[in-house]
Amino acid sequence: MPPTGPQSNSSLRAIHAHRGTVGEFLKSEIQPGSHLSFVSAYFTVHAYEALASQLEGAAKLRFLFGEPSFVTGIDRGDKGKANFKLTEHGITIAKTLTQRPAAKACAEWIERIVEIRSIRQSNFLHGKAYHIENGNASSAILGSSNFTVPGLGLGTNSNVELNLVVDSDRDRKDLKKWFEEVWDDESLTKDVRDEVLTYLKRLASSNSPQFIYFLTLFHLFLGELEGSKDVDDALKRTTLLESQVWKMLYSFQRDGAKGVINKLLEYNGSILADSVGLGKTFEALAVIKYFELRNERVLVLCPKKLRPNRFRRGQPARLRPD
Repeated sequence: MPPTGPQSNSSLRAIHAHRGTVGEFLKSEIQPGSHLSFVSAYFTVHAYEALASQLEGAAKLRFLFGEPSFVTGIDRGDKGKANFKLTEHGITIAKTLTQRPAAKACAEWIERIVEIRSIRQSNFLHGKAYHIENGNASSAILGSSNFTVPGLGLGTNSNVELNLVVDSDRDRKDLKKWFEEVWDDESLTKDVRDEVLTYLKRLASSNSPQFIYFLTLFHLFLGELEGSKDVDDALKRTTLLESQVWKMLYSFQRDGAKGVINKLLEYNGSILADSVGLGKTFEALAVIKYFELRNERVLVLCPKKLRPNRFRRGQPARLRPD
């Protein structure tokens, strides 16, 4: 929201105090041929898109990531939260549909005029700053706003941010000097431009329906895949892996048994369903054996006609969970 009333001359930029936003500041200060120096923990495609008309006309941008986990986590698929992607958290479906062309345009822009470095050490640099040079004139703002749509105040749901326009020529020069000292220090920063471009190009590429299908399955069952690691650790704390019933199972049956154990441990209940002849009984026996090895009591409920079956310990049954 633009500054109004008696606060118009203030150097403060606080969205909810109606003092303007960093996004508005950048729109007004970036001119054709500007040289830009930005520091932010995050960078998103949609923030670029919101400022594209200004950024595309700049001569050069040096972007310094103040938080290395953004870059190191950019390709991780395991816990890919919003902060570790070049997309906005909570964007609308309509906005998501424009992500691919925006990512493509952003990648082309970075290849033309943008250099990107990152701080090497996590939780080391916390400030956010935006310095703009237009010939002999300069302007700058620093504070809490990251280079995201909510951080810059360019969306409908903006963050509560606090920033201050640097109105002293001496301080602007000192800010630029500080930026260059950090930027040029190889012990503090490293070049990550290629990593960002690689991700952006993949984000912009067309994917086959098969890839999308498998990626969907991966994210749907990610929790179970991660849970299976915990089950593996739990199984190693028992002798189940050395038991006869476990050794009789095929690999897919072991996965099924581990899935049931995982559900029982986490939700206190599970349903094992599969086609006829794929070994549900043996998988259930492995589950029973696991809980017996934990000294827990197991109750088996079954139709009366199965009572003579070989579940009873008094018989030399191969279906006992031995």
